[in-house]
Amino acid sequence: MTRKRRPAPSIEMPDGRPPPRRRGWLAKLFRWAVRWSVIAGIWIAAFGLIALAWFAYDLPDVEDATRLPRQPSLTLEASDGTFLTAIGDLYGEPIKLKDLPPHMAQAVTAIEDRRFWDHYGVDLMGIARAIYVNVAKGRVRQGGSTLTQQIAKNLFLSHERSYRRKIQELLLAFWLEYHFSKTEILETYLNRVYFGAAAYGIDAAARRYFGKSANDVTLWEAALLAGLLKSPSNLAPTNDPEAAAARAVLVLGTMVEAGYIESGRAQRAMIEAVPKPPARSGHAIGGRYFADWVVGRAQNYLSTIDRDLLIRTTLDRELQDYADGLVKARLQLRPSGMKGWPTQAALVAMSPDGAVRAMVGGKEYAESQFNRAIQAKRQPGSVFKLFTFLAALEAGFKEDTHLTDAPIRQGTYRPGNYAGRYYGDVTMTKALAKSLNSVTVRLADRVGYDRTREMATRLGIASPLTEHPSVILGTSESRLIDLTGAYAALPNDGRRVRPFGIIEIRDREGNVLYPPLGKARGRGPKVLSAPIVEATNRMLAKTITDGTGKHAAIGIAAAGKTGTTQGYRDAWFIGYTGDLVTGVWTGNDNAKPADGITGGLLPAQIWAAFMRQAYKNRSTKPLAGIPVAPVPSVPQALQN
Repeated sequence: MTRKRRPAPSIEMPDGRPPPRRRGWLAKLFRWAVRWSVIAGIWIAAFGLIALAWFAYDLPDVEDATRLPRQPSLTLEASDGTFLTAIGDLYGEPIKLKDLPPHMAQAVTAIEDRRFWDHYGVDLMGIARAIYVNVAKGRVRQGGSTLTQQIAKNLFLSHERSYRRKIQELLLAFWLEYHFSKTEILETYLNRVYFGAAAYGIDAAARRYFGKSANDVTLWEAALLAGLLKSPSNLAPTNDPEAAAARAVLVLGTMVEAGYIESGRAQRAMIEAVPKPPARSGHAIGGRYFADWVVGRAQNYLSTIDRDLLIRTTLDRELQDYADGLVKARLQLRPSGMKGWPTQAALVAMSPDGAVRAMVGGKEYAESQFNRAIQAKRQPGSVFKLFTFLAALEAGFKEDTHLTDAPIRQGTYRPGNYAGRYYGDVTMTKALAKSLNSVTVRLADRVGYDRTREMATRLGIASPLTEHPSVILGTSESRLIDLTGAYAALPNDGRRVRPFGIIEIRDREGNVLYPPLGKARGRGPKVLSAPIVEATNRMLAKTITDGTGKHAAIGIAAAGKTGTTQGYRDAWFIGYTGDLVTGVWTGNDNAKPADGITGGLLPAQIWAAFMRQAYKNRSTKPLAGIPVAPVPSVPQALQN
């Protein structure tokens, strides 16, 4: 028999309500889960705050970091205002995004951060990709950084590859995005990022590589600059032009993919790109002897250099480039069978007012930074005779005054002519053209050796001059730049010349720091009268047409003087036209003799080749006392 379960008795609450229902196990579980979730959340938040504090406690003060001190840079411009070179890190002018051509910003965002305008400082897809690669490789290999993150890293953090530094980067990126607009962030990036060749910022890079402001870059140039950001030092055009161009092509492709430009425009940019040598960096050797000299002069002119400076120089880039190649090439043309050959040479070219247009201090700057045009003191030989003949003209001698060329002896001193040849009765003009030693000694005896020394000092020779009679034959050491400056007085209307290489020094705000207001250059005191200048020009012109300097003939009105020292240790030629004065020295640093190399050979040949190039596409000013002749065509051999 089956027992029936009794129904539960009805229980009522005192107020008549039914009793509460019993809570089931699901309700208890839910309550437990909520309770512990809240507790866990509190702990997680606490640990999160602790972790955040640990990551953020040593973050830099952003305001202070933007004002980090740096060494001032010196930017040198050629005489025409184009970029020449820079010493130190170069920072360009701050650029506003609205002033840049649109393709500049497009190129950078296309290759570096295509979603820049859409994210909030962090690209989650990029981070996920980077984490996957890093975990797979077992070490940090990718960063997935946005432009904002790159600013945080480059301006405020180290380049350490670690997860802690990466989290700090994210925190700073969020802070930057919160406080600044996208335009301001991109401007900061473009103005501060490194572009290689010691150039920081888009304007500095454009000036360094293209000699122009970033506001004027073409599409191809913009692509090339944007391409450098991946590896600035390796891809810099000054380091690897082919790699830089290949990267620029890749950037153009990404711009097409991003929809910034059409493929046809990208193709035209590649076709229209004109290959040209990149502008020199601070480490380039072309014109570097001149740059070193100019920087030294700037330090003398200014008490301190505590800011970025822009130095406009006197250098002619075309003449400088030609001079660099010419000196190196001619030193390598050693004739077969000749044992002794000069291993070094120096060249200085200046306008008659002393503005240096080209300077070569040696065969190879990378091998030797010793500037033989400025620092070397060598015996000038017969180029020093100019001062004796000038003193004689002042004393009343004339171009056609007759003198005797014959052996002469003064105690133990027996100066002889080259090759022992004597001409007997000669005029002053012929004696100078043929560089006759015996005539020069006789002339100095009559004029006075002190007058020769005084004339040399008057024209700018600062080196001590010996009291020995041989001083008139160039036995006292002098510098090439001083001798060239002395000769420059002749085409400078008889005014003393002080060679200079700086036109103006300005700071980044445009304030002129040098020269002082009202200071004029090229108008030194009058040291030679007009009749003496004209007579000397005619006499020195005969050196080229009929004397020892025939290899210096260039087909236009020119004058000059050869010089060779005892044992062929030094060979010189210093000559000038109406608007250009050039001095050339060849020899060896150790004063080792060169086989038969006289001033009328290699130095005169270098001088002639350089001057022909200088007048290839221009006419010359008249030279006082000498008619102007037409400019001849340049032989092909001298154009190479």
